[in-house]
Amino acid sequence: MTILPAVDIRNGKCVRLTQGDFQKEIVYSDFPEDQAAKWEESGAKFLHVVDLDGAREGHLINIFAIKKILDAVDIPIEVGGGVRTMNDMETLLDMGVSRVILGTIAVEKPELVRDAARTFGGENVIVGIDAREGVVAVHGWGDTGYMKADDLAMRIGDYGISTIIYTDISRDGTLAGVDAEKFANIAAKSGISLIASGGVKSLDDIRALKKFEHSGITGVIIGKALYENKINLAEAVKIAE
Repeated sequence: MTILPAVDIRNGKCVRLTQGDFQKEIVYSDFPEDQAAKWEESGAKFLHVVDLDGAREGHLINIFAIKKILDAVDIPIEVGGGVRTMNDMETLLDMGVSRVILGTIAVEKPELVRDAARTFGGENVIVGIDAREGVVAVHGWGDTGYMKADDLAMRIGDYGISTIIYTDISRDGTLAGVDAEKFANIAAKSGISLIASGGVKSLDDIRALKKFEHSGITGVIIGKALYENKINLAEAVKIAE
């Protein structure tokens, strides 16, 4: 199981939101690339990077900040937020991004997800399912009601995608702990690898998720717990591996 520290970018800065609320923002660094380098030095093997402005506006915005992160670290990174076209995906992958994350278009344009998997490879394109009370949220988590998250998860494998990121919005940024069984059930239903996101508060959450690795949980994204020093990254990586 892989630990992926989250580096969320808004206005060029490294921030964390609570439950995706842009009004509940904490700025942790003016230089996301420095934060990314810190996580690499602390033992991270992969980084989860989100262009929050891009997610809300519908197109990549913090591309310059993403390039700086790529220049600052040697470990692979995945990027989501505002990735809505084949050109967006090609731009990121050509820059050196290892995986691009598709969210809104997986709901609105599933055929584009299929095309992306064929063009760039199912291992280089992953789908982010962001759910509030079991219902998918899109457009930077601003809109909900499109479909049940479980239903979308079960479709992703048919698109040629090998991994999903499932975010529990109600717990994201709250340090409320994870619902490991929920993630395990989603992973089992989807039949593909699942990266869990939302609510991690302690090493016990990592241990709980690790128990369900056999169900298909292959990674966990950690944000606020790292930034608030609730979790030691090196210890988390040791448990996960």
